[in-house]
Amino acid sequence: MDTLLLPIRQFLHCETPAAWIHAARQPENLPVLLIDHLICELKAAQSAMLLIRRYAVDAESGDALLAWLKPYEDFVYRKHGNWRDLADHAKLTKTMLPQRHTPYSQELIDKMVLLIKEELHHFYQVLEIMDELDIEYTNITSSRYARGLLHHVRTYEPATLVDKLICGAYIEARSCERFAALAPYMEPRLAKFYRSLLRSEARHFEDYIRLAEQVAGTCIRARIREFGVIEANLILGCDDEFRFHSGPVPIATAEFAVPGW
Repeated sequence: MDTLLLPIRQFLHCETPAAWIHAARQPENLPVLLIDHLICELKAAQSAMLLIRRYAVDAESGDALLAWLKPYEDFVYRKHGNWRDLADHAKLTKTMLPQRHTPYSQELIDKMVLLIKEELHHFYQVLEIMDELDIEYTNITSSRYARGLLHHVRTYEPATLVDKLICGAYIEARSCERFAALAPYMEPRLAKFYRSLLRSEARHFEDYIRLAEQVAGTCIRARIREFGVIEANLILGCDDEFRFHSGPVPIATAEFAVPGW
């Protein structure tokens, strides 16, 4: 784990505060931790899908991507369907055709399609754990974290795409850092799961950064550092509600309870 974490810690500008870890360890916060983690996995897949649709593929391929994620979105946002049926929707059924006029299309497709597959697999794994622990999915509000990053994205191309890719890198890196921070304090089933997620997702932030550098065609170290400072401030600043990517909360929340956990 230390080998996997070294580049992640070098990339991030701060560690997760001890106060957040303390809140995450509280049994009453386990449901919201898992539910928000579940939603984060879907949002990561959605973000990658939107990048492919906007910047890399033709309209027909874009429609296939929408269809791929629709059952997951129906379950999370509209509470439609049985979660076990999502196992039948794990694969993309159409080959993505890259746009000819963008030189980075194929690499964007290759990296983001693989990321989507992994995120949807992890989404399903979280649902399996929630079922084992008798935690029912329910809607919760999102944290300010992702919005706080995307607020600083520039509004002209290719800077918009570069900034979105940098934001994606920080979100992925922070997720991995939190998997590692949580693992020592979780019961064995969850600890093993979080370590497996770290192994699976540790490279994602580097994929995002390489794509950003390729799109920019110039040095973007200063811009990466700018977002690193923004990300650290979001992580270190206090939040009103405990969430997977929140900052520390003044008082541990108890929105959900798991009998017997």
